[in-house]
Amino acid sequence: MDQARKEKFAAKLKALLMDLEGEAAQTVDGMRGETGMFPDPTDRATLETDRNLTLRIRDRERKLRDKINESLARVEDGTFGICEVCGDEIGETRLEARPMTTLCIKCKEVQEKDEIKEKRG
Repeated sequence: MDQARKEKFAAKLKALLMDLEGEAAQTVDGMRGETGMFPDPTDRATLETDRNLTLRIRDRERKLRDKINESLARVEDGTFGICEVCGDEIGETRLEARPMTTLCIKCKEVQEKDEIKEKRG
């Protein structure tokens, strides 16, 4: 992969990272403003359910941030865009859709088929 394409993907990854960090900050600010003082138990339960859902989403986003940071490290060390299983180049279309991917489409398909087989027992 040439340097210009690497820089393009690095910029895309950094933009994704900034978006995620902004959303996390909004969540923290929003939770600080909520008192949770509701006289109605149903309202209180709704607030707790919403908080739990938000925290689960933020946890998934934290994991995504980790993957983005790993991808940025791969850009730096020259392994970005290389499948970690077979060593082939990952297609640009796939990288456009999911720039933090580590598998080419063929290896990802094999992985997903294996996961389905495991679930079926």
